[in-house]
Amino acid sequence: MILEEKIENMRSQAFELCEDGNYSEALKLYDSILKKYPQDSNTLIDKGVTLQNLGRVKQSIKFYDKALKINSENLDALINKGSALHTLEKYPEAIACYDMAIKIDKKCAMAFAYKGLSLGELGQLPDALKHFKYALKIDKNYDLAYISKKQTQNLLKESKTKIP
Repeated sequence: MILEEKIENMRSQAFELCEDGNYSEALKLYDSILKKYPQDSNTLIDKGVTLQNLGRVKQSIKFYDKALKINSENLDALINKGSALHTLEKYPEAIACYDMAIKIDKKCAMAFAYKGLSLGELGQLPDALKHFKYALKIDKNYDLAYISKKQTQNLLKESKTKIP
């Protein structure tokens, strides 16, 4: 129990460092945790997020994959991997991650909204809109889904008015 508290404290400290923009120090803390506990999926994911924030997206995916090898149904790893793939403009692969997350948790508003973003990038605006609406059904206060829904509706209106 004391050991778990120590790891949690180190992870919290690393999170604070990230909040302050001190990513390199946070990575050092994550590395020291992973040196002793390479199977700690929370630390693997946190390190992946930190790498993604640094723009080291391909590297971040490796850490999400390590977490997924430990637990293939880890929602945080799936959604973060999808987000990284989206950043790399690998939208179908991102959508596959979100679909797996939705299969695990049918009430995961974030997975629906993020899938909507990837669908939108593929030009599938009606489908994207459906996903934003569904995310808002789950969480009516989800800003990303609300803003994206409005933008998608405007894009659909614009496309209809441009047709002769």
